[in-house]
Amino acid sequence: MQQPLAYRMRPKKIEDIVGQQSLVGPGKIINRMVKAKSLSSMILYGPPGTGKTSIASAIAGSTQYAFRKLNAATDTKKDLQIVAEEGKMSGTVVLLLDEIHRLDRTKQDFLLPLLESGQIIMIGATTENPYINISPAIRSRTEIFQVHPLTPDDIQIAVKRALNDQENGLGKIKIKLDDDALHLLTTGTNGDLRSALNALELAANSTDADASGVIHIQLQDIEECLQKKLLSADKNGDAHYDVISAFQKSIRGSDTNAALHYAARLMEAGDINSLTRRLIVIAYEDIGLANPSLCARTVTAVQAMEKLGLPEGRIPLADIIIELCISPKSNSGLTAIDAAIGDVKRGHFGQIPPYLKDAHYSGAKKLGHGINYQYPHDFPNDWVKQQYLPDQISSANYYHPKTNGKYEKAFANQYQKIQNAQRGH
Repeated sequence: MQQPLAYRMRPKKIEDIVGQQSLVGPGKIINRMVKAKSLSSMILYGPPGTGKTSIASAIAGSTQYAFRKLNAATDTKKDLQIVAEEGKMSGTVVLLLDEIHRLDRTKQDFLLPLLESGQIIMIGATTENPYINISPAIRSRTEIFQVHPLTPDDIQIAVKRALNDQENGLGKIKIKLDDDALHLLTTGTNGDLRSALNALELAANSTDADASGVIHIQLQDIEECLQKKLLSADKNGDAHYDVISAFQKSIRGSDTNAALHYAARLMEAGDINSLTRRLIVIAYEDIGLANPSLCARTVTAVQAMEKLGLPEGRIPLADIIIELCISPKSNSGLTAIDAAIGDVKRGHFGQIPPYLKDAHYSGAKKLGHGINYQYPHDFPNDWVKQQYLPDQISSANYYHPKTNGKYEKAFANQYQKIQNAQRGH
């Protein structure tokens, strides 16, 4: 069975790598390591299809070291032992350990001394943030390099190389690739070269040649082979959180067009749950008391989406996103509760005043609970001056109203009146 085009086109030396020139270009860190044959174990972190495996393969090819590939999740400690023995016999082996964030403790403990001795040069590959998802013991023994989605120009270089390569690519086949099809191929995978090459190969294999033996690949062929746009918004990787973060920050910054763009990316990636959950968070965190009714309308819009489903459900979501962007903003509720939590964490809480303690049970009065409590509804305007905070923090003031919207401006006035009356001003 023939191996996939993306596998066959994997670079064999550092100069053949497409993209990631900040790491592998002339004079850059990985290039310098290879030239000096002074390799360090490293972690390559970035989205799928951006060259992590290619870099590892090229490092091994350029240094003439044996190259092995294992998966931290599915391969066993015994598989690691086999690689270790090979490294012991040959001096050094380059091991690409995919999904290194899923390395369990047993395999890690076996691997650590081998990394320290240099018997194994490990190149860990992960789509997860290593500073969060990889153990400090592994991180301290490796260099961490971030790889980025390839540019359309990078992918175009790789596609044309694959079309012309007669040994490993498609050069033995007569292929005509239309310009608009090439453009979609280089832009439609969000920097994922593997997906672009897979789509090119599928188009070539599934398109009949014309009378002159030429396979003519048109835009619709690439559209069919790419199918869904491969947006980097997977539900566990960093890209997912980056899109969510950009979405919330766009609404917070009142940029309607940016917010709609990031919402569209989440929809196209099929991640409606994250989108709707984040909308409710945004409503209460960033709009809050500046426009309380909008918080309720956001919940309603999410419920409408859940009942309608897609594609119709995109309409209430779009409406509420636009309204959230344009609405006045306030995070006073968030800052108020965080200030109160901060006091509690620092041990600033004190004793609850006795008259506020639970007094519904027999014997409560003997403990002094509930005595002298003044019931506000028995007084004019349903308010009476009474201390509610513990003595130790009786002057604490967590809520600082903002006045960006008419609602919180009214709240601010009422809040100040109550504060003044409570303090006898």
